Amino acid sequence: MSDGTHVPADPASGDAQGPLHPAATTGGRPSRSKLLAYVALTKPRIIELLLITTFPTMILAADGWPGTWLLLATLLGGALAAGSANAFNMYIDRDIDRLMNRTKQRPLVTGELTERQAIVFATALGVVSVAWFGLVVNGAAAWLALAAILLYVVFYTIVLKRRTAQNIVWGGVAGAMPVLIGWAAVTGTLAWAPVVLFLVIFFWTPPHYWPLSMKFKKDYARAGVPMLPVVAADLAVARQIIYYAVATVATTLVLVPVAGMGWVYTAVAAAAGAWFLYSTAQLYRRARHPERGKLAAMKVFHGSITYLSVVFVAVAVDPFLPY
Repeated sequence: MSDGTHVPADPASGDAQGPLHPAATTGGRPSRSKLLAYVALTKPRIIELLLITTFPTMILAADGWPGTWLLLATLLGGALAAGSANAFNMYIDRDIDRLMNRTKQRPLVTGELTERQAIVFATALGVVSVAWFGLVVNGAAAWLALAAILLYVVFYTIVLKRRTAQNIVWGGVAGAMPVLIGWAAVTGTLAWAPVVLFLVIFFWTPPHYWPLSMKFKKDYARAGVPMLPVVAADLAVARQIIYYAVATVATTLVLVPVAGMGWVYTAVAAAAGAWFLYSTAQLYRRARHPERGKLAAMKVFHGSITYLSVVFVAVAVDPFLPY
């Protein structure tokens, strides 16, 4: 995919790339700067959040400790699969990343990595992750990992992101896949409990991502990406955020009867959910009365991460409690 921008060729590799960085190579070996660029291509902070949901799901599936080797093997495979999907995403979106202040320092924009390096790296991570799951974990986890990569790269990045304001809603399907992978890694199959956890993350994704989009809506508008905050008023977006937050909290409570969760999880999910709903209501009030001050949408964005982490920590703790 090309954005039509002419860039000079790298005489050493034949690849088209942006400006060369002096620290790109050292004696023919990748420099620290180059290695960090490859790490950045995987979006490690997103990987961290995905693994936070995988780990507790495995504990719940095993009704206790799932085994150190299986846990590490699954987390490694999940990190490789997510890294592959994120690297493909960054390759496909390199044209709009150049137009957005939030993303203009990404390695394909700065020229730290070439397009060929990025696509080879993304493909290698994907192949290794699926093979790893198939050989070391089980076939069900391998197929789900492949599905997760394809959902994020094709369904979200290529099909939805630039075409509909509901892109992040359905893109949440890909972000929710790690809980299915984690459960299948332990049991070799699926059940209603991981489906409920899948829905928790699915409903959580819009109230997590739309506040970020509200903060950077000028960036998205400049890049021609129709995120909901770009095409709708802040008040309408804030209202949608509340709807999805309510669905998220309700689904966390549905897990109680479905998975037989105890009172600790129930109390934590209810308390954290009340706090999360309050933060989204505050956002709605600020959107309704902009004269009273800043929207402070990033408070909801960061708070949503804290909320999800707290809920999944409670999922991980619950199986070890003597009910």
